[in-house]
Amino acid sequence: MQQVKHGDTVQVHYHGKLGDGSTFDSSAGREPLEFEVGSGMVIPGFDAGVTGMVVGDKKTIVIPADQAYGPKMDDRIMDFPRAQFPPDMVPEVGMQLAMSNGSGQQIPVRIIEVKEEVVTLDANHPLAGEALHFDLELVAITNSKSLIIQP
Repeated sequence: MQQVKHGDTVQVHYHGKLGDGSTFDSSAGREPLEFEVGSGMVIPGFDAGVTGMVVGDKKTIVIPADQAYGPKMDDRIMDFPRAQFPPDMVPEVGMQLAMSNGSGQQIPVRIIEVKEEVVTLDANHPLAGEALHFDLELVAITNSKSLIIQP
């Protein structure tokens, strides 16, 4: 049977969980995730996790933070003056916002603390610093010459 290798386009069903067992993402009820292995379309640990699988294989992998969204970086947490928020906006912990950097690029941030004078924003990816657990099922391998689909 053909094994997944670098450059293959694959279709994978997945269930992503954190160490405490809580689900952060899943393909359940949707089309499988399709990507080219090694192209940078998914986190490095996910590429490595599907490499070597054959159609129909199911397995669980644990991706350490450095192969996922990286470590949580303190320099991506900042205090922002509350007075600079729109007057009609009530900042709340957990609220997702987008900030603009000096070149007009949008940066997603999350409010992690609200004080009287400042609001603390976190620009880290929400899964930064987390080991990610995935239940994987390889549904198909697509190459230029063949399409292999589980019967």
